[in-house]
Formats: sequence, C-alpha cells, structure tokens
Amino acid sequence: MKTIDMLGQPCPIPVINAKKALAEPGADGVTVLVDNAVAVQNLEKMAAGSGYGFSWKEEGAGRYIVTIVRGKPEGGATAEETAQAPAAAPVTGGLVVLIGADHLGEGSDELGKMLIKGFIFSFTQLAQPPEAMIFLNGGARLTTSGASTVPDLTALRGMGVSILTCGTCANYYGITDSLAVGAITDMMDIVNRISRAGRLISV
Repeated sequence: MKTIDMLGQPCPIPVINAKKALAEPGADGVTVLVDNAVAVQNLEKMAAGSGYGFSWKEEGAGRYIVTIVRGKPEGGATAEETAQAPAAAPVTGGLVVLIGADHLGEGSDELGKMLIKGFIFSFTQLAQPPEAMIFLNGGARLTTSGASTVPDLTALRGMGVSILTCGTCANYYGITDSLAVGAITDMMDIVNRISRAGRLISV
C-alpha cells in the first residue's frame, strides 16, 4: 500500500493526492500522513463518499496516520471511473454566500460587526434563502460558540441553508472545537459549490 506524506500540506491537497493515489492502476489503498484533525475529517468524508474503507490513528502530538482502502461501492464507480469523470458540475441556480471576515466593510470594527450581524439576519427574512453560506478566514468565527450571529445562522440552517465553515481556517484559528452551527468543510467542497451556484455573493 502506497504511503503519501502530506505533513504540512493545506486543504485540499491531502484529499486530492489521496484520490490520485487510489486511482493508480492496481492500487488497493493508500496511507496518508497528515498533521491536523481537520485533514483527517476531510479524508474521512472523501472515503465515505466513495465507499472506501477508512481508519486512522494518532502517532504523537499532531501527527495522524490515515488508511483508506480502495473498493467499488454497490452500484458505484471505481476510483479510476471517478478520476475520469467530468469535473464540471451543472449550475443549480441557487445562491451561495461567501463571508470572509467577522465584520462587514472597512472603518470601524465595532460598526462592521454590527453590520455583519444585520447582514446575516436579513437573509432569514428572504422568501428564498441562500442555498449555502460559507465562512472563510476570520468569517469562521461567526459560526462558533458565543458569536452573536449563531442564532440567525441556526434559523437559516432550519430553513434548509447549508452553513459551512472552512476547516483549514477553523484549524488555523484554533476554533474547530467551538463550532456551534453547521459543519466543517474543505476547499474542494467550497469550490464545487461555487462552480454549481447560479449566483454568488462574496463579502
């Protein structure tokens, strides 16, 4: 079984390289070395989505060994078939909102935080809410415990909006365990959602 060293590599490089290794002729699995729990979670999502076997263990502080066993899901596609599939996804027409900071606009930080709260609340009042709201960089703080935006984001999630926080960003700021609403995601999922979106708002 091939081992790939992804220590120090940011999302989504470990997932991309694991997929490439699994797609190699004759590959029955891959062992991936990573250095953060978010990478482990992203690899697990990839494995589950493809019907692969998955296991991991921690070897020392901040070092994880992930094992993914290649197989063909019931009625699904092999790794080679997945690798050869068209990358482009059809446009769904839904609205995707990217939020890259914990405030809106430049100038007063206090005012900016009031504005971002009002901005997010306003989406709860729309007849047709967004398909997804994605939080990047400092925006990741808006989905964590204690953030004033959590009640509105919880309401949006109840309306069917996908609330997603960049895993690399949450890991960078040390707030992964403080997530209060929605789910952690990776850059590959973010890009896929953007590519399918009919409309995009980025603030």
